[in-house]
Amino acid sequence: MDTSAFTAWARPFEGAAWRDVVRRSDVLPQLGRSVLLHAGPPFDAAPPAPVRQAAAQALCFEGLARDMEAALAMLARGEARLLPAQDHGVATPLAQVVSASMPLAVVGDGATEAYAPLVEGPPPALRFGSAAPEALSRLRQVASLGWERLAPALREQPLPLAPVVAQALALGDECHSRTGAANEALAAAMPWLEAQDHAALRASPGFVLTILMAAACWRLRRRDAGIAAVGGNGLQFGLRVHGEPQWRTATAQAPRGTRMPQHAATPALGAIGDSAVLDFCGLGGQALAAAPALCEEWRDVLPADMGVHRQAVVQVQSGLVDASQVRATGQVPWVNLAILDRDGKHGLIGRGAYPAPLELLR
Repeated sequence: MDTSAFTAWARPFEGAAWRDVVRRSDVLPQLGRSVLLHAGPPFDAAPPAPVRQAAAQALCFEGLARDMEAALAMLARGEARLLPAQDHGVATPLAQVVSASMPLAVVGDGATEAYAPLVEGPPPALRFGSAAPEALSRLRQVASLGWERLAPALREQPLPLAPVVAQALALGDECHSRTGAANEALAAAMPWLEAQDHAALRASPGFVLTILMAAACWRLRRRDAGIAAVGGNGLQFGLRVHGEPQWRTATAQAPRGTRMPQHAATPALGAIGDSAVLDFCGLGGQALAAAPALCEEWRDVLPADMGVHRQAVVQVQSGLVDASQVRATGQVPWVNLAILDRDGKHGLIGRGAYPAPLELLR
């Protein structure tokens, strides 16, 4: 397959390889078991329902609470501390909250690294803020796969991710809302996997997403990136610039795009998730020119020419969103995100695009 047209678009991921699977406590031992990591900027108010439910699930996973009722009571009493994941080199999807024992993909160049949780599959799932007990049992299954079978092989033979990105773009993925081709490329790069494990990965096309998120988080942690962290917590969308200790934030609006028919009128949560790191590394909303199917699906929401849009916000040499270009052109980066229901009752209700607030990039 000729992927040369997209080699430059994969430039932010050059040098990044999936190298290991570990527990959070292995790489961030200073964070105690009662510390939980969430997406986006710090909360300045009570977390929304999907995040509270994911946090309660995390306390159950840790064995700190016997059930969801007890875990929610612990949260109400302030017995767990919620901190922004990216401030600790972790990128977590949507509403998922990362606890000390959860499995993390380790991605980097051997000198520096970043992390993201392995996801357990389609709904019900922790990243959608699910309170269903099946989500935890499936997380334990994928954790076992990660620690027992993926980690030993990846330590011996790290998996480069730039070729995965370039191949997926050539096949019509933008590597955020559409990840099927990227997931196939990832699975194909692991021929040493047993057939049943290959089948499990292929049955979960979103599995690759957090691996790529870890790579994007790794890239943004380098000081030449300008923007160090970016994401939403459901209430606020924010970014943190290298050299600034605090996040810049704005009220998070819900992404607009495609709703499931039964949820056309369901109240939606504001933009949530650390997966915005992908869009700020030139994928997702900045790679929609490679995904005509999504452009057509969201034609009433997006700018008319996403190729021209990319040129307006992405710096050619680095492949990253560049704040100075955004200021000069007045065009904002777009972030492709799943849409969650606000009240935590239904989980995933659609997918769409979110324009990052211009004031954050001034």
